[in-house]
Parts: sequence; C-alpha cells; structure tokens
Amino acid sequence: MSIKQLPPEIQTLLLNAQRNEATEATVYKRISKRIKNQTNKAVLLQIAEDELRHYQIWKKYSWKDVKADKKMVFLYVMITHVFGLTFGLKLMERWEKSAILNYEWVKNIFPEGITIQHEEEQHEQKLLEMLDETVLHYLGSIVLGLNDALVELTGVLAGLTFGFQDSKMVAFSGLITGVAAAMSMAGSEFLSTTTEHQSGIDPRKASLFTGIAYIGTVILLLLPYFLCKNVFVALSFTLLIAISIIALFNFYSSIAQWHSFKKRFLQMISISLGVAFISFCVGLIVKQVFWI
Repeated sequence: MSIKQLPPEIQTLLLNAQRNEATEATVYKRISKRIKNQTNKAVLLQIAEDELRHYQIWKKYSWKDVKADKKMVFLYVMITHVFGLTFGLKLMERWEKSAILNYEWVKNIFPEGITIQHEEEQHEQKLLEMLDETVLHYLGSIVLGLNDALVELTGVLAGLTFGFQDSKMVAFSGLITGVAAAMSMAGSEFLSTTTEHQSGIDPRKASLFTGIAYIGTVILLLLPYFLCKNVFVALSFTLLIAISIIALFNFYSSIAQWHSFKKRFLQMISISLGVAFISFCVGLIVKQVFWI
C-alpha cells in the first residue's frame, strides 16, 4: 500500500510515528554513551535498535526518509543531564505512551502496528527494572526537608509579617529560624535513619539531603523579604514561590515515581497555605492584644 492511497490524517500520523521512532532511537543511543553500568547500557542500546526497526517498518509504507527531531533529542538528552537518568527516561516513557495510543489508529491498517505496540509497552518495564539512582533512595529525605521548610517557614513568615511589619526584621528572623530548623531537621533525619536501619540508606547522606532541601527552600522563601520593602508584597511573592516549589517538586516526583501529581500537589498546597493562614491570623491577634 502506498502512502498516497491513505487518508491525509493517516499519512500525517504515519510520518509522525516514523519521526518519533527516529527521535527516540537517537535519544537512547546518546544517553547510553554516558552510562557506566554495562547492563543498563545494553538495555538502552537494545531499545534503540527496536526503535530503529520500528522506523524501518513505517518506512515500508511511507517510502520516505524522516529525520529525528533535533530539538526533542537535545531536550531529552539535556533533561537527563540536568535532572538525572530516571527523570529523563521516564519522561520519555510518557512520551512513548502517547505514541502507543496513536498505534491504536493504525494497527487495523498496518498489521505490524500490533507488534510495535507490544514492544513499546515492554520498554517501560525494562526501564523500570534497570533504573537505580541515588537520589531516588533519598527522595523521602528530600521531601522531609522541603515539606517541613515550606510548612514551617511560610507559617513563621506569615506570622512575623503581621507581628513586625518590617521586611528586614522578618527576613533576619526567618533566616535565623530557618538555619536552626535546617540543622535540627538534618540531625533528626540522621538519628531516624540510624535507628530504623533502612536498607541502602546512608544516615549521613539522608541528613545531608534533608538539610540541603530545607536550607535551599528557606533561601528561596526569604528572598522577597530581602528585596521588597513592603512586607505584604514580600509575603505575596513568598507564597507564590512556595506554590512554585511545590508544583515543580511534585512534577519531578510524579514522573520519577509514577504517582499522581494532582493529589500530592493539592495535599502539600493545602498543608502549607493552611498553616500560613493560621499563623497569619495568630500574628494579627498577637499584634492587637500586645500592641506590638
């Protein structure tokens, strides 16, 4: 069957599927070059070969050479460099899932579509079996530091904003509180992981991840108070930063751990903003009662 005999929408779908296969094959090959684990490297190269074979199948019908999307190749390779192999490849897997849905349109016209669909579904399982990154072992420690900083500091800053109504006072008070809390949380995480004897978890690394996540969040939340003279403008930006941190972190973990973005995002937002609102009210009450 010639591609010219197909409806225009199927022609477009066929060429897009062919381009996707070429793009994915290129991405897997490039990523495999920096993988030291030989088993993982072999799996990636095997998947790349499968993608190229799929490309050749589609080419039988299109009779066209389609090049990989250079922008997408660059994007996914860069993502794995910046955010890690796990995040990059699982993001690729989500992309492949959308391609699998496309095969439903064509498998009745192209018999090979069934085989390609089956092999694409197998790729996810292979990748899940091979991925093992240090950061994933300590994601719980990162969540602990990040979430506690968001909840505690947004609450403290909201309370201090009405209590002092001076951006520099709030900023320095928040910085002292944040640094002390970060060290406290890091120490608590060290003792917790030492006591629990979790397999594959180094207590020192766990406490380090918790401390870094906490202090990093503290710095970001305090920036508006150092930059803005109006405390209420600063508080508004701080809450916006807190929401952005929650959104970005949950997007990352939803990809890396296959959990629901919406559910976790709403949970963290509700807790952080709820505590901030309560603290805001407490600060207002304290100001009125003690005439601060």
